[in-house]
Amino acid sequence: MPGWAALGRALFNDNKGPWGSRPPGGDKGAGGSGGEEPPSVPPSGGHGSGPWGGSPQRRSTGPGLGGVPLEELLRRRLGRLGGGGGGGPFPTTDRSIFAWAALAVVLLWLLVTSVHSIDPQERGVVTRFGRYDHTLGPGIGLTLPFPIDRVRKVDVGQIRNVDLGSANSDNLMLTGDQNILDIAYTVRWTVRDPELFLFEMKSPEETVREVAESAMRAVISNVSLNDAMGERRGQIEGSVVEEMQHILDRYHSGVLIQGVAIKQADPPGQVIDAFKQVTAAQQDAQSYVNQATGYAQQLTAKAQGEATAFDKVYEQYRLSPDVTRRRMYYETMEQVLANTDKTIVEAPGITPYLPLPEVRKSSPAAQEPQQ
Repeated sequence: MPGWAALGRALFNDNKGPWGSRPPGGDKGAGGSGGEEPPSVPPSGGHGSGPWGGSPQRRSTGPGLGGVPLEELLRRRLGRLGGGGGGGPFPTTDRSIFAWAALAVVLLWLLVTSVHSIDPQERGVVTRFGRYDHTLGPGIGLTLPFPIDRVRKVDVGQIRNVDLGSANSDNLMLTGDQNILDIAYTVRWTVRDPELFLFEMKSPEETVREVAESAMRAVISNVSLNDAMGERRGQIEGSVVEEMQHILDRYHSGVLIQGVAIKQADPPGQVIDAFKQVTAAQQDAQSYVNQATGYAQQLTAKAQGEATAFDKVYEQYRLSPDVTRRRMYYETMEQVLANTDKTIVEAPGITPYLPLPEVRKSSPAAQEPQQ
């Protein structure tokens, strides 16, 4: 710095006298008369001062560069470096403002990096010098300032979705009966352990995707095509959730599987028409089987009813055979004569007259040939 260089020259320059000025005759023994020249300021000798005639205060400080006292020069230089003293580049008021501003910046830095607000669905993972230290719960949490402590917030309430398979891409799997199935499904998952979620897996979503595909293939390989396409779909979804959670727990992933929803389970697009025809034929066959089963059940119920009624009649016949025979005769004749024309003659002393021609004409059997 130029100021310090000037100070050094003022203190250690051999070509100057003790008062900071060059003697008129040069150094002793170098040219001139070789005698010592009197000081530039002759002693006044008037006030009982030192041998140089100066006052004690002036003698204690001594002259500096350019006639400026040495203490004053040092005070100015130090004031410029440290901001102290009245000779600094800034007035006292400016230095006070600068000090308060610096203090405010420090306090703001402490407030921003040490006080943390955690939402109810969040958790704050605290790392100290890059290593996991503890986890902050919902509310206001305090930590050491940055860069000692760092807080990473993780949303543990958000349900994340991973879609596998779609209408534009095939996701083919082999079923237990050696058929090919094109399946599309969605996996719902959340974060259970934030510290494991951050530090145990590099790509959580990609890991969940790969685990879901592996678990689905393992489950589909144990069921038939019809089960996967129809009635056992809910059971398949539950089995996939259990298998995924088991694998992710072994990885210490900190992930919780909420559910799996199968959106599509069809044969490949190239043969889907043939599969639809086969499915329609199977449905028709099942419909015929159901109709035959219903008819058989109806006949069986009718026969069982008639057998039960005959058993009851037989019991009555064993108790009173004559009465039972007569009742059965009447019931039979009632059924036979219910749909025929009848002529009843009851007069015992009158010769009955039967108008047979008219009866024949009115009977249905006689009318059919005429038509």
